[in-house]
Amino acid sequence: MRTLAKPLMINIENIKGAIAAKIDSASYKSWISPLQFDVINDVLVLGAQNQFSADFINSVHGNVIKSVACEFGLGVQIVVRGATAKVASVANDNNTQVFAPAQVTESANVSFDSFVCSDENLFVVSACKKVAAGTVSFSPLFIYGVSGCGKTLLTDCIANAAQGRVVKMTGAQFVSDFTRSLKEHNIFAFKDFCRNCDTFILDDVQTLSGKKASTEEFVQLVVDLRNMGKNVVLTANAAPNNLTGFDRSVQSLFASGLTADVASPNAHVKSVMLQRSGVASDVAGALVQRTANDGHLISGIAKKIKAYTDLMGVCVDMDVAQHLLADTLQKTKTPSVMVREMCEKLAVSYDAVCGNGRSRSLVLARQIMMVVLKNVTGLSLNEIGNFVGGRDHATVLYAIKQIEKLLSTDLVLSAQIQQLIQEYK
Repeated sequence: MRTLAKPLMINIENIKGAIAAKIDSASYKSWISPLQFDVINDVLVLGAQNQFSADFINSVHGNVIKSVACEFGLGVQIVVRGATAKVASVANDNNTQVFAPAQVTESANVSFDSFVCSDENLFVVSACKKVAAGTVSFSPLFIYGVSGCGKTLLTDCIANAAQGRVVKMTGAQFVSDFTRSLKEHNIFAFKDFCRNCDTFILDDVQTLSGKKASTEEFVQLVVDLRNMGKNVVLTANAAPNNLTGFDRSVQSLFASGLTADVASPNAHVKSVMLQRSGVASDVAGALVQRTANDGHLISGIAKKIKAYTDLMGVCVDMDVAQHLLADTLQKTKTPSVMVREMCEKLAVSYDAVCGNGRSRSLVLARQIMMVVLKNVTGLSLNEIGNFVGGRDHATVLYAIKQIEKLLSTDLVLSAQIQQLIQEYK
């Protein structure tokens, strides 16, 4: 019995080695290595843990397996474990131990109408609607942007509008569930759970950074889903090539579909979000000038105002809103404070700016301040002139025109002015 068993064992190991040489190591480790190998009546019998895995392996790797088996003079049969008497039962057979996620990321009951779309976001919203409508040619769809720009809301919209089964996870949830499945010896059930879908969504892919095993598993998942023609949607806080902690090959995979950024809410979007939540239009218009371009922050403000209205039974006017949101609203700066701060940033003294000095650097700094004040305040030209040393209307107008001429050729100056405008808005 021992002399017969040894050649059979060697034969099977040779078969495994021949298959491993013909497919990539990640696919072999994920799909082929865990299979139960046996040879029965000149047939290579591969035991998968369930029918989904058997069908997947047959469709994706079947040709390679058949060609290797043919080299050894064998046929091939891929079955579910337990389908043949020769296949031994396993301790954690996924036919009896089914994977269930520890957390289920429930998508909010929202539609694309819930996302207030600015002109900058027309492209990414159109791409999301295309994914929700059916299979597209640009999988994966990689959506990136800063916190509060609306990435998660867009994935919720996709999940609610998409046809078929949708699996939606956060990056942290994927790592947790993958690690747990390894400990509980039901990794194949976890693989099946992720792959048995029409659309897979992973929110905050950057949380996989530095987690090698989880990243390798996820990369194989993305490749397999794409090969099956399924939709994959990923979100992150940076573009693929700016993600840290990932190999270049992983960054390339993330960028191999369609990459689209989401712009932060502008003043119009913030105003619409507040008004949709029941905030009066005049209050909303005043609040947007003193709130950061952060969708999370705007939602929090709207909820706080609504709660106050419900609890106190009164409408919130601007005076009440300023008191209620004192810890949230940005402090407004007077034009005089702005000028003094810009003097420090531009490395000129306040007295020199307000004096009669005519050096080139001093005149340029003075003109920059006039342009910034014009863009961030409602002051007249005469009022602007008063804050930079009592200049008259004509001087301010000339300064603005001179800066406008320089902006078309001096990109550094343009960026500097835009940064100041954004800071004081």
